[in-house]
Amino acid sequence: MATIINMPRLSDTMTEGTVAQWLKKVGDKIEEGDILAEIETDKATMEFESFNEGVLLHVGLEDGDTAPVDSLLAIIGEEGEDISGLLNGNPVQTEAEEIPKVEEVAPVAEEKTADAAIPDNVTIVTMPRLSDTMTDGTVASWLKQVGDTVEEGDILAEIETDKATMEFESFNEGTLLYVGLQEGETAPVDSLLAIIGEAGTDITAVASNFGKAGDTKTETAPVVETPKVAATVSSPAPEKKDTPKPSPTATKTVSAISSENGRIIASPLAKALAEEKGINLAKVIGTGEGGRIVKVDIENYTPAAEITSEPKPTPVVATGEISQREEKNSNMRKAIARALDKSQTENVNFTISLDVDMDNAMASRAIINQLPDTKVSFNDLVVKASAMALTKHPQINTEWTVEKTIYNEHIAIGVAVAIEDGLVVPVIPFTDTKSLTQIGAEVKDLAIKAKNKKLTPAEMSGSTFTVSNLGMFGVDNFTSIINQPNSAILSVGGIKQKPVVKNGEIVVGNVMNLTLSCDHRTIDGAVGAAFLNTLKQFIENPVTMMA
Repeated sequence: MATIINMPRLSDTMTEGTVAQWLKKVGDKIEEGDILAEIETDKATMEFESFNEGVLLHVGLEDGDTAPVDSLLAIIGEEGEDISGLLNGNPVQTEAEEIPKVEEVAPVAEEKTADAAIPDNVTIVTMPRLSDTMTDGTVASWLKQVGDTVEEGDILAEIETDKATMEFESFNEGTLLYVGLQEGETAPVDSLLAIIGEAGTDITAVASNFGKAGDTKTETAPVVETPKVAATVSSPAPEKKDTPKPSPTATKTVSAISSENGRIIASPLAKALAEEKGINLAKVIGTGEGGRIVKVDIENYTPAAEITSEPKPTPVVATGEISQREEKNSNMRKAIARALDKSQTENVNFTISLDVDMDNAMASRAIINQLPDTKVSFNDLVVKASAMALTKHPQINTEWTVEKTIYNEHIAIGVAVAIEDGLVVPVIPFTDTKSLTQIGAEVKDLAIKAKNKKLTPAEMSGSTFTVSNLGMFGVDNFTSIINQPNSAILSVGGIKQKPVVKNGEIVVGNVMNLTLSCDHRTIDGAVGAAFLNTLKQFIENPVTMMA
């Protein structure tokens, strides 16, 4: 029998949701646990999984449509099943799916002891595993304090992982009796994070005996199959030293819109909407929990609602005085450091470089960009040329293992993108099969996602070669560290006017430097040089990439 899927309530403050995109289409076979769609709430963009299996017979909302909670989202049933009665509102044939109240960020590690030594009304909350690569987490900030009343769905703390800083919600109600980690402290997954229970309960023994063999018997809380949260991402606040006290007016303004560490709290949807409308979040008063800025605050914002605050005085350092400050390394920076250290330690690197005459490329790009709705960058030309050159030099498109060399017969170029917190490498699959305009559109879309922290793990994995471009920052040439498991990475400098010799005469030419970093275990110097020269020919004669 067909099952009606309604718009789920994915957060405690959610009243409506927007279908960001369908990941399944009508006629597709659905398995339990498959991701049906991405749903935008007032807090995040979340993957919505199916709790049924069958065939997707109907979708009630298209991409970009918004509807209240419990509106018709989709119908799943048997192939060929008549659902006209359901669409006409006939309740006899419906078996409405009971959507679990979803508030988990990831599989939850809340544990309740089975021993009589620990009261039944006490729940132990452990450090959750918020990503597939997370081994430990850092408490960026507590949003509840010991003694506070906690409702189901309240945000307890912000947890920093190796990928993002994520809000961790409570799945229980009671009083926050104990916190096992202070702000800034790091601990492994499943370490004691907090204890929730009835006010006045003595949890001294529970806290001191947690994790000791034989002292407590724990059972993992049942895991509800929930959407995976596209987490609210933010940089950890730097450690404060000798910060001047703001004026009373400034204090009032900041407290209305930010947390105690001075960071503005806003939902991802609100941030995206504010960026689209050009609204400064610092001037918006949040009406969500704890002053959080949500979607409705941006929609209702008018310049008249702006609140001005006195500028914070700049700390003055005496001339000649030695001054330092410390910022704790974010988990993203630690992950980048580990990956680069591994690359430098394991790879046997060498680099080769050459200059490319960009006169023809500049003329070709100008002609291409005259086409309607077309915008191709020089980096897009380099990415396309790299894909074409890799087809002629498959040794560059390899991966080294101790026992064998893996030859990738497909080409997927990763494009390094700098973001506020570090560096990410979104990937363009099957790059060699795509046109310049397709590559340009895809790179632009991935770069926007990277800046807004919307990239999925799938969009950042599977590269066979990487391009890193610092030309837009005025860099002439540089050397990149290989992005494992790739065997090579291309460093692209900026286009500079230089004296060059053409037809026996010295003239002003437009020159761009390319540097190829290679893993000598898979690529020899002659092979790398041959690839670089083929790449040079494609870039200097763009028409050959279209033949």
